[in-house]
Amino acid sequence: MIVFIDESGIHKQTGHSTTAVVYIAVKNLDRVEKQILKILEALKIDSFHWAKHGWKIKEKFLRQIIDLKFIFKVALFENPVHPEKMLETVFQHLITEKGVKRLFIDGKKPKWYERKLKKVLRDKGLSIRKLKTVRKEESFPGLQLADCLAGLIRYHYDNPESKDAKRWFRKLKREKKLFAQIIFEKQS
Repeated sequence: MIVFIDESGIHKQTGHSTTAVVYIAVKNLDRVEKQILKILEALKIDSFHWAKHGWKIKEKFLRQIIDLKFIFKVALFENPVHPEKMLETVFQHLITEKGVKRLFIDGKKPKWYERKLKKVLRDKGLSIRKLKTVRKEESFPGLQLADCLAGLIRYHYDNPESKDAKRWFRKLKREKKLFAQIIFEKQS
């Protein structure tokens, strides 16, 4: 099992923004990545990033990825958040499966931080051979999938009246792609 993690909205400080951290689990990485690359080619884009595309491209991308073999979990946090603490919380509560071979996190982090996250998993009795933080998500189609889902979920919670986001959120649940959802409330 390969896991991709992407955050969305961690730069916001006020309002009703939330942060979605998406955990994507895929079993056959090569097949899924090839399918995502075909989708990008069909859409005539080099890479997908939620913040850079309008709803037409987002809809087309979502329509295509819904048929891929993956599941995801999402953790929602109220802003402002501390990304370091947020990832540790996600590792403690969302990564529960045994047999995770590799884990990719969007956003380059220092080596000491990668080691700290690995220790969080070891303390839970989980061992991961490879944990890598990535600066260029374009080189990892799985991270682009995670970015899409993180962006959609955050947008859905930030804009509960949006019909597009609501429809896709329901569809992901109906298709059993959304495996788990945890909402962390800020302690006062």
